[in-house]
Amino acid sequence: MTMQEKIERINELYHKSQKEGLTEEEKREQKQLREDYIASVRNNLRSQLNNVNIQSEDGTIENLGKKYGNKTKH
Repeated sequence: MTMQEKIERINELYHKSQKEGLTEEEKREQKQLREDYIASVRNNLRSQLNNVNIQSEDGTIENLGKKYGNKTKH
């Protein structure tokens, strides 16, 4: 299932929960889909931040991913 399909399913389940409520199985599915989505967002952000370079006043460039990356994950 692609991330777009997961987002669409999360939205479907949300709207269904507002109209008629969810079964226990649907609640578990919704929770898992949300966790997958959040993990994906975190991984994408971490990947972007690991590719940030800072140029110091002396002209040296430091990659923040190499300096701070690969720390403990949430």
